[in-house]
Amino acid sequence: MTEELGLRERKKLRTRAAISAAAIGLFLERGFDAVGVAEVARVAEVSKRTLFAYFPSKEDLVLHRFADHETDAADVVRARRPGQGALSALREAFLRGLEERSPVTGLCDEPAVLAVFRLVTGTPALVARLAAFTSAGEAALAAALAGADVPPLDSTLAAAQIAAVRRTLATANMDAVAAGVPAARRHPEAVEAAERAFHLLTSGLGFA
Repeated sequence: MTEELGLRERKKLRTRAAISAAAIGLFLERGFDAVGVAEVARVAEVSKRTLFAYFPSKEDLVLHRFADHETDAADVVRARRPGQGALSALREAFLRGLEERSPVTGLCDEPAVLAVFRLVTGTPALVARLAAFTSAGEAALAAALAGADVPPLDSTLAAAQIAAVRRTLATANMDAVAAGVPAARRHPEAVEAAERAFHLLTSGLGFA
């Protein structure tokens, strides 16, 4: 039974990936607004009903990659070492992401990642939908920061500032890479900016 469930889950993951790949290919070729969901379903060889079972909206066909990382910051805070501060854990995770060229940090010059970045930033509907994911991630982070000795307003304000810093750092990195700067060349500057940003957060927020 366990093996059967494993096979079923892998099949679902393959189907999900195939639908998303078909959609992104069409969107990159002709533009997000010029492609309908029915065409995506046809190219992916699934029904519209199946497509919507995996992706509730057309925007999710692209942005599920962002949604999959929606609670990353909150997860880092919850998984931090005993005695380690939240900002210390988030700083370590961001620096590790830069080293690994994680798309979440913006420091990734893989052509496919750059293509999706340009698609998202150039499509108002995707920008709006991405803002919803960002807001949900910020709320999750606020919940992770909250504690018996941390007033709700403090955790909410802290989460907003941390999320803004992470987003600003990632956007600056991706803008540089999209402009033609190799990720390897950008890396030292990205690390310096991240160190500076987290130092300012630590000094101002007290979540060291």
